[in-house]
Amino acid sequence: MASRGADLKLEVVVIPVSDVDRSKAFYQRLGWRLDADFASGDGWRVVQFTPPGSACSVIFGRNVTSASPGSTRGLYLIVSDLDTARNELIERGIAVSETFHGGGDVHAGAEEPYLFGSVRIGGVDPKRASYSSFASFSDPDGNGWFLQEVTTRLPGRIERDGATFSSTADLAAALGRAAVAHGEHEKRTGVHDENWPDWYAEYIVREQAGQSLPS
Repeated sequence: MASRGADLKLEVVVIPVSDVDRSKAFYQRLGWRLDADFASGDGWRVVQFTPPGSACSVIFGRNVTSASPGSTRGLYLIVSDLDTARNELIERGIAVSETFHGGGDVHAGAEEPYLFGSVRIGGVDPKRASYSSFASFSDPDGNGWFLQEVTTRLPGRIERDGATFSSTADLAAALGRAAVAHGEHEKRTGVHDENWPDWYAEYIVREQAGQSLPS
């Protein structure tokens, strides 16, 4: 088996903006953490924000990218509860689209393209399948963001021994799903499971790694 290579961690995405102060005010309104705002007298400035629970930050400023302002599209923010995340942004005064999902096997349409093509059907995915429900918003220049609901990872996306949670809300949601599943487990067995902490842990780790779940 080939040895694992050096870690390559995506930590910064640079977005092009036309008005740094306006953009800074917008991302502050989102509730993101302001990490840096550095400038020099020769027209250089760099501002960095990090979304809650994210290991990756965004940078914008002056003389930090040659891309045209507003030209970055398809930036995805992963959430465990789409409705909650969308409502929080709306409460902060952000214009967010209605929720939508893809058209199944139909990918060609008239909408702006995203991961599922250019077809957007109103509402969350009927089966509430992981990866399948979205909402969108843009910053003042038009850089485009999507909220994508992910509750269970596909196989191989997370190392089994490296399960982590980026926020207390994500962990609480995972515990809630484990509790429901464990309740069904006890109904099937007809006995109280004294080892429920181990069962919860196994369920949560397997769910996050995209593996088959305990029954």
